[in-house]
Amino acid sequence: MKLLIAIVNNDDSAVVSTSLTKEGFTVTKLSTTGGFLMVGNTTFLIGAEDNTVSKAKEIIKTCSQKRTRTTTTTSGFGTGLREDDFEKEVSVGGAIVFTLDVEDVDKY
Repeated sequence: MKLLIAIVNNDDSAVVSTSLTKEGFTVTKLSTTGGFLMVGNTTFLIGAEDNTVSKAKEIIKTCSQKRTRTTTTTSGFGTGLREDDFEKEVSVGGAIVFTLDVEDVDKY
């Protein structure tokens, strides 16, 4: 058995959650915040049998869209503005998925 930890942009979390649930995966959602852009993410904890891991990853990949967003940088916070601290276009979205081996599972 594996534990997938998937960090997904909030814009995609509802679609990811619904799609995983429709395919029979048990999903726990945690609200999280990314450190770089300080935007909301959803972290999913997904228990999967070894033979279903690739299916879960494919769902997450398909439902998590990369997009660009214009944002101000946070590099000058507390030190004053610099010339390069104004709006920049950055890539957001997509997903990061960690796959961990599960030694034991107890359900009470």
